[in-house]
Amino acid sequence: MNAKPNRRFPWILCSLALVVIFAFSFAPIGSVMFCGAIANAYGCKVDEGSVHPCIINGQDYGHLLYSLGVLGWLMLVTVPCGLFAFVVWLIVLILHRASWRKRIAAVVPPPIPPPPATA
Repeated sequence: MNAKPNRRFPWILCSLALVVIFAFSFAPIGSVMFCGAIANAYGCKVDEGSVHPCIINGQDYGHLLYSLGVLGWLMLVTVPCGLFAFVVWLIVLILHRASWRKRIAAVVPPPIPPPPATA
């Protein structure tokens, strides 16, 4: 039952959490960039004022492009929430790393003293 403790810090999980935070925060920018790329490729007009027709392969995608473009305003919520989540993540990471180091240091046995010299 004397299992060897895991000595590696879980950086992959911490990095994955950070990627999720950034993806959530900047997803509205991605939707606006996608909308702009599609609109530029097919010569369509997109703005926040109204829906403009955009015919692609015989179908009107004006409403979809309008929705994707207006989702950029969601950044006003997601970027501050992402900043707050990043600060919380950083604090949790620092506390977790400190407690992990203490736990690993406590498991290491003290060095064995040299045997007494006999004369």
